[in-house]
Amino acid sequence: MNKTTKIIVELGLGIVIVGLGIWLYLSMMEPVKFDNEFNKRRAACAEKLKVIRTLEEAYKLTYNCYCGDFDTLINRLMNEDSMRVVSKVTNRDIIPEDVDIDMMPELEALKKGYITRVEVYMNPIAKLREDGKLKVADADGNLRELSDEEVKDICYVPYPKDKKYKFQLDAAQIEKNGFTVPVFECKVDLIDLLADMDHQLVINKISELESINRYPGWKVGDMTQSITDGNFE
Repeated sequence: MNKTTKIIVELGLGIVIVGLGIWLYLSMMEPVKFDNEFNKRRAACAEKLKVIRTLEEAYKLTYNCYCGDFDTLINRLMNEDSMRVVSKVTNRDIIPEDVDIDMMPELEALKKGYITRVEVYMNPIAKLREDGKLKVADADGNLRELSDEEVKDICYVPYPKDKKYKFQLDAAQIEKNGFTVPVFECKVDLIDLLADMDHQLVINKISELESINRYPGWKVGDMTQSITDGNFE
């Protein structure tokens, strides 16, 4: 082997070795990147699902049932003054000067007429904003209030960015211990949430969850029992 040929062979081997090193590095990093993206998407879904739960709870408080349709849920909560709210009015003009109303039990104050309970009807979304219940955490963990447009788009899964998937929403009445109770469930399958990611890694993640009897996705509520927990909590 002459010198020139030897140099060419050594260069070729060097390129192969470097290429193999890069390939091995990328192969090792791919699952790490997948897990990081998986966790990011889980967190984004969790924030939306918590808001959907808040909206469903407001709907139930107002209409005595849950809602299985996003259009109806959002439209009624945003456009109807339907939430019954009980507030207290302090009648200070009849309270003696030597009475500290703040130290008096509420029932006693009610009996004496020092305070009065007043029922009013409010817009549910306005009430939720007033109570600070329409907030989500951003990527840095800071809370911010959702805009009306974001509330209207709460039905859409946050990923993939280039395709709009809707959360699956259901509601019903079930029999439990002799009582009829309302239930709801909102969920997204991983196969949709991770549709633009490495297909084999997605299948592996789904199989991993199914092997331990876990739902392969994220959800809040349940159609078989009266709970509003999320499997991301």
